[in-house]
Amino acid sequence: MRILLVYPEYPEMLWSFKYALRFVGKKASLPPLGLLTVAAMLPAEWEKKAVDMNIDNLKDEDLEWADYVFISALIVQKSSVKEIIQRCKKIGRKIVAGGPLFTSHKEDFNDVDHLVLGEAEITLPLFLQDIKQGLPRHIYQSAKKADLAKTPIPSWGLINVKKYDSLSIQYSRGCPFNCDFCDVTSLFGRVPRIKSKGQVLQELDALYNMGWREKVFFVDDNLIGNKGELKKEILPSIIEWRREKKCPLVFATQASINLADDEELMDLMAKAGFGNVFLGIETPNEDSLAECGKLQNKNRDLTSCVKKIQRKGMNVQGGFIVGFDSDGPSIFERQIKFIQNSGIAIAMVGILTPFKGTRLYNRLKKENRILSKESSGDSSDGALDFIPKMDQHELVAGYKKVVRTLYSPKYYCQRVINFLKEYRSCAEKKVRFNFYHLKIILQSILVLGFNGMAGFYFWKLIFWTLFNRPGSFPSALSLAIQGYHFRKTFISKKIY
Repeated sequence: MRILLVYPEYPEMLWSFKYALRFVGKKASLPPLGLLTVAAMLPAEWEKKAVDMNIDNLKDEDLEWADYVFISALIVQKSSVKEIIQRCKKIGRKIVAGGPLFTSHKEDFNDVDHLVLGEAEITLPLFLQDIKQGLPRHIYQSAKKADLAKTPIPSWGLINVKKYDSLSIQYSRGCPFNCDFCDVTSLFGRVPRIKSKGQVLQELDALYNMGWREKVFFVDDNLIGNKGELKKEILPSIIEWRREKKCPLVFATQASINLADDEELMDLMAKAGFGNVFLGIETPNEDSLAECGKLQNKNRDLTSCVKKIQRKGMNVQGGFIVGFDSDGPSIFERQIKFIQNSGIAIAMVGILTPFKGTRLYNRLKKENRILSKESSGDSSDGALDFIPKMDQHELVAGYKKVVRTLYSPKYYCQRVINFLKEYRSCAEKKVRFNFYHLKIILQSILVLGFNGMAGFYFWKLIFWTLFNRPGSFPSALSLAIQGYHFRKTFISKKIY
């Protein structure tokens, strides 16, 4: 068999970091970890190629070469997926598809030859067995959850890792919480399943042995879902691994706000090299937190929690939502004030999106509030997928005001300074200055430093950092570049 593994193209969106990547000479933020893991599950004797369309063009000869085209995708990649399917159908290539998009929207893809849904460790072996017997079915699905002890190391040799800003690793699946807008629990369950420390170290070794010395993203939806094992086994092992390798790898991940409740856990994560953590904060409105079942965020000083994590040496990125039924017109100013005061530089603000499979979707569908138009999956595009309690025009206008304010040069500069005042990084690697870094600095000066009022606030941030937090200069420059990306993206979406 000759297998072509295709990862569809992302649309222009905040998470693509399209404009920021140009400064560092990279093509994409993250590799297709799921697809590369699936590749490692296929028979060793099969020939395999991988095309990440965010890196390279999908050529006709690639499709013609293959016996089967494997596709994995997220909901935001749906448009690209449809184009790939059309091209495969045109030349008669069979398609095998899986991942969140196909698992949640299988009824939209009856033209796909084989849908291997859910977790591949469970359903892919069934498909491979039927292929061997010459009788593959249309749909493979199971409610069972995979034992991650059986998950192989991804087939990194199929891609050019140098084209990515960060590589990735998965330690766990599932989340103990049950926020009604989140599809993580419907896809992966509420009991976190984990890999052993041996598996984690083997995967880190695989990255290290390829010569990778840069960022690694732990893609877990909530890294701290099983805090006991994380503190006892995984983090101490990573700390020792970094010491032995004298390795400058720095890590990023996603977690829940209760990270701030555990001093030991924060210390271990910082010592293990976790320099960035994304938190689902959502809203400062207690009624909205109760409405969506985000109980772990209730009855706490969210700003204080964020600053505690920052002071431990981790840059907190945050997810925020407007459009809950409990949100009133004041929510927009409250979101702006909270984000500014907490110093969350990278604030991903979006309008509430009801994804299929979530409790939110089921409730709104029962109330006849789901709009018939197809969702883009991008909550930051200012579009509505449902009928809100707030006036629709007021909600969209308020959302646009939030992002325009937060990413205006003045507000963004002050927010980064607020963050750097708290930040005490013990995870940031000591950078050996070379031509590559000089190139980034010069390009930043040329693009950001001479850009009207935006240029003024760029220099204000740079000089404030050099005089007050000189050790945080790499972080300040990186955040300045990311702020530029956000402004450019919102401009392209006609929001900014």
